[in-house]
Amino acid sequence: MLVRLLFLLLLALNIGVAAWLFFAPQPQARVFAPTDPGVAELTLLSERDRGSDASAAELASAPEAAADLRNDTCVSIGPFPTQADMRAALNALTPLVPRIQYRDAHTTETRGFWVYLPAQPSREKALLLARALSSKGVRDYYVVTAGDQQNTISLGLFHEQANAQKRLNEIAALGFAPELIARTEDLPVYWIDFAQTGKRPVDWRSHVDARLDLRQQAVTCF
Repeated sequence: MLVRLLFLLLLALNIGVAAWLFFAPQPQARVFAPTDPGVAELTLLSERDRGSDASAAELASAPEAAADLRNDTCVSIGPFPTQADMRAALNALTPLVPRIQYRDAHTTETRGFWVYLPAQPSREKALLLARALSSKGVRDYYVVTAGDQQNTISLGLFHEQANAQKRLNEIAALGFAPELIARTEDLPVYWIDFAQTGKRPVDWRSHVDARLDLRQQAVTCF
């Protein structure tokens, strides 16, 4: 009997607490201001009014008419050795011309000259030829042991062609048949193409780094 009374008492207490939690007034959540007093509210670019964006995007000047386009001439200046040089010139010339673009290209640059005896059919014949050089007093040589030039006998690398030619003549005077080739490297370069009106050619040289070895050539307008 006592256990039943305790059970009913606990049940009544639970029902009372639940009713109080359900019907009790809820406290109002405090609403904070988006910014401190006197501080302007930040606005994302995507939240700006599209009408204001459209007006801001208007061209500073009217585009060229079709007749003006036909009178334009286009030139290309370069080669710029680095992207940084090209970008600096591009930024300087962009406000001065109606149209401008850049493009990548490649150039072959001479890195020196190589004097050598052509590759022999076998390692043994290459060593035999090397001993013949040594017997004539030639000490500065190297037998290539691997790669595309295997069994070639290198007689020297030179920065100046005149020095390479002198070395070739010395070896040839000893009864050998040396050869000389230029060592080249393929390098990236950059060009800037821009349009200019026939009435007002652009003095681009006064707006780019004078230390750069640049040249101008005519190109088809774009």
